[in-house]
Amino acid sequence: MSAISLETPGHFTTVPDPLSEPSIGEARVRIRRIGVCGTDIHAFHGRQPFFEYPRILGHELAAEIISLNGDSELSIGDLVSVEPYLNNPNSPASKLGKTNCCEDLQVLGVHCDGGMRPEINVPIEKLLPSTSASADQLALVEMLGIGRHAVGRSQVNDADSVLIFGAGPIGLSILTFLQLHTSDIAVADLSESRLAFCRDGFGVEKTIQVDPENDLEQSLREPFGGKLPTVIFDATGSQHSMAATFPLIAHGGRIVLVGLFQGELSFDDPNFHRREISLLASRNATNAELHDVIAQIENGCIDTSPWITHRMALGDVPNKFGKTVADATLRKAIIELDG
Repeated sequence: MSAISLETPGHFTTVPDPLSEPSIGEARVRIRRIGVCGTDIHAFHGRQPFFEYPRILGHELAAEIISLNGDSELSIGDLVSVEPYLNNPNSPASKLGKTNCCEDLQVLGVHCDGGMRPEINVPIEKLLPSTSASADQLALVEMLGIGRHAVGRSQVNDADSVLIFGAGPIGLSILTFLQLHTSDIAVADLSESRLAFCRDGFGVEKTIQVDPENDLEQSLREPFGGKLPTVIFDATGSQHSMAATFPLIAHGGRIVLVGLFQGELSFDDPNFHRREISLLASRNATNAELHDVIAQIENGCIDTSPWITHRMALGDVPNKFGKTVADATLRKAIIELDG
């Protein structure tokens, strides 16, 4: 058996991948789909924090159960999404229910080798079954979970006016769950084509094309009747964009930073206190939130049909990955391991 390994930034290669038998409490699964995440793209370009090379990428995984070494209600042949967050259940954060930010957290494909290979052993408790979701949909669960968790962190309600900075996959996953709570939403991005997709694919009425030459605060006030938003999500991973949220939030508002960059973030402390801003980081998702994502897909509350724009086979990754992630029309790429 072989795997696709990111040996150095910009360079994938095929490597041998001998796989041991599953330990007690583990399952062997056959990978069916792999979602390409912003983390994978950042790692490819050498910009991903908490990352070491070489690494087998792949943490947005849909898989089929091959074998189970332990008691489970699951069965061989079941199609599942894989929760990639390997937490220490005895850590202080995990005991508080914050398994998503456990002190000892290992994320498949980031801190340890992931799913860019035909088969992998994973803890049985990290398998998320579905009665009706497709392999494509199950490969989107982890990404959508990022948005689900961020919206939960914000405690948004229908009295809030909400701005999302960044209309990439994470911004869209936030939008997906925001629309279950409020309709007063605006999306801002540099790209008009991304904003057009928000309007056409998600029915967003308020979009703002960010222009460095224009007054950003005035551009933000217009969609909200002259007021500033009470909640801002930043999903850009841009230091400049994150820093810009502090003077653009309403007094008493909440800022949720979902994107990540390598470096330090600074802000004006008097402004921070004057507005009594609540600043929240959002990382990953919990097991319960991922189960909720699957339930929302199954009951039709989430439409996944607009997401996937690009596909490639696992064996094509070394030659096609760079070109695919550089395509301006990319929304979500999926790596397929079967037909």
